[in-house]
Amino acid sequence: MAGGGVIHGTADTSRIEAPVTMKAYLMCAFAAFGGIFFGYDTGWMGGIMGMKYYIREYTKLAYPPTGTSAADVALQDAFVLPGWQQSLLTGILSCGTFFGAIIAGDVADRIGRRWTIISGCITFTVGCILETASTTLAVMVVGRLIAGAGVGFISAIIILYMSEIAPKRVRGALVSGYQFCITIGILLANCVVYATQNRDDTGSYRIPIAVQFLWALILGVGLFLLPESPRYYVKKGKLDLAAKSLSSVRGQPIESEYIQDELAEIIANHEYELSVVPQGSYLASWTNCFQGSILHASSNIRRTLLGMGLQMMQQLTGINFIFYYGVVFFKSLNTINNPFLISLITTLVNVCSTPISFWLVERVGRRNLLIFGGTGMVISQYIVGIVGVTVGQDKGDATNHKAVASMIAFICINISMFASTWGPCAWVVIGEIFPLPIRSRGVGLSTSSNWFWNCIIAIITPYLVDKQYANLSSKIFFMWGSLCIISVAFAYFLVPETKGLSLEQVDRMLEEVNPRNSRKWVPHSTFAAEMGLVEKGIPLPGGEKTDSAEETEIEAHNAAPASREVV
Repeated sequence: MAGGGVIHGTADTSRIEAPVTMKAYLMCAFAAFGGIFFGYDTGWMGGIMGMKYYIREYTKLAYPPTGTSAADVALQDAFVLPGWQQSLLTGILSCGTFFGAIIAGDVADRIGRRWTIISGCITFTVGCILETASTTLAVMVVGRLIAGAGVGFISAIIILYMSEIAPKRVRGALVSGYQFCITIGILLANCVVYATQNRDDTGSYRIPIAVQFLWALILGVGLFLLPESPRYYVKKGKLDLAAKSLSSVRGQPIESEYIQDELAEIIANHEYELSVVPQGSYLASWTNCFQGSILHASSNIRRTLLGMGLQMMQQLTGINFIFYYGVVFFKSLNTINNPFLISLITTLVNVCSTPISFWLVERVGRRNLLIFGGTGMVISQYIVGIVGVTVGQDKGDATNHKAVASMIAFICINISMFASTWGPCAWVVIGEIFPLPIRSRGVGLSTSSNWFWNCIIAIITPYLVDKQYANLSSKIFFMWGSLCIISVAFAYFLVPETKGLSLEQVDRMLEEVNPRNSRKWVPHSTFAAEMGLVEKGIPLPGGEKTDSAEETEIEAHNAAPASREVV
């Protein structure tokens, strides 16, 4: 069939996807490995900034005395990286990922999802080389910026790739695996940092950085063995390659009715979307992301703002405050003996809680998880703030250690709530809500929003908690808790339920119901039937392919039914 022939769609909504196979699970599980990049790069910098050798190397301060006199304690308190350096080193990575994620959408439409991820691995490796070799702030900053661009490529397109190849019944669980890999990456970073923290040489920070080369090698080599997304080939107009790719992804022979029905539905949905939003120049392909009325849930602008807003809200929960500045924050409380160990414990909680989402996201749904998780974080963070400003304050020998222990406990509960709800669900939803013509750019913009707010938080947090500046200390949890209230409202009013739907069915659902009623929506027709592809079929070319996505989309638009009425 791949070299020519005709495929026919189906009017049966239950037959638009092949049965789930072990191969589909394994492919998505490997793709989720890209989360290791995100997590590991998030985790190691926070620990390194608390290392004595690293502080001495980058500030040129002498090691402080270990005595307990007032003068010695003052020198010990002063032996830290300046707030501006902490902001720069942490924020510059997010700056790189912000631009990397935006560029990645374009690149993914031109060279494919697979090759974009591989390009990200190569870019990341260049940045790692500079980070590992650095002994000065300038080299480290440049390395962080370049590595960040690579992480931006990977973090945006891995979600896109997984969403496009994962079976609808387990798509949420499989994409949640990406968040699980992020948590594993953070844990691995903390373990390596914990093991090297007391070294009195450059190995204390170079070893944690150099370990990252392994992640780039595994993902980059592994992607050579995986198929390209069939939806990418449909967008490019290479329908025979789309059929081959879909056959590989679903583990079905290319002549299978399942392959024919699913491919026909993808093609029909793409043609329908092109008939709604005309394609044009390169600039128009970006402005299409912002077309329509913000009041309509199915409009492109509403979907784009939803994706960007969802990622913004995920960051404004304050979770990365704990992972970026956990060691520094726990030290600043002066009530915790081993801040590195506490940071490791919080990371373990993050890892152990995330797999819960694999079941919940398909059982409870995306929307309910976001509302429930946000509510739990509000309660936990307010309790941490209240205890911190009352019975948990630093009072020297008279410090209430039980109160401090309760703060740590509720910080862990907060992390657990995030890891099983907002952590994975925000990534799952952005991979599902965009139509194919703008999907790569929509996911890229959403991911860049994550990194933009990640950068903002990384830059301002040291100034919020540093004693030289705002000195909020544990009071910062009142701010995070208040922002979580906004995130709950955002999820309730704007996030639709996409559980159990194909990407094409999500498009139809957004046209017919508002987010609050989306859970009740049931598929009632297929795009293949409505576009007349059940009877007339779709010819698969056996010859040359078109040169560009833009040309193919314009041709498909011109071929779409002119009388199509837009809902």
